[in-house]
Amino acid sequence: MFVLLLIFIMALFGFGFLDPIWWVAAAVLVFGATRYGRDRGGGRGRGRSSRSDLGDYRDYQERRDRQDRWDRRYSRRHRARWRREDRQDREHRR
Repeated sequence: MFVLLLIFIMALFGFGFLDPIWWVAAAVLVFGATRYGRDRGGGRGRGRSSRSDLGDYRDYQERRDRQDRWDRRYSRRHRARWRREDRQDREHRR
């Protein structure tokens, strides 16, 4: 995708020799790609994103731990009932 954007910018720059408005369009694309493009690491905005990444990971870790606790709690407690219901379902299908 980045290569296509680069080719498009170069084409607009080339058309700029015919009409200078194309240079403006190429400049806008370059600005948009550098300002709002994907964070490729480093750079100015890395400090903000690393803090939010850490918060996102903590949220993920908490959700994962809650899910693990829920799975452990309910898989042991209700295992016999689930097996009984499964057995009853198999008998009803016959």
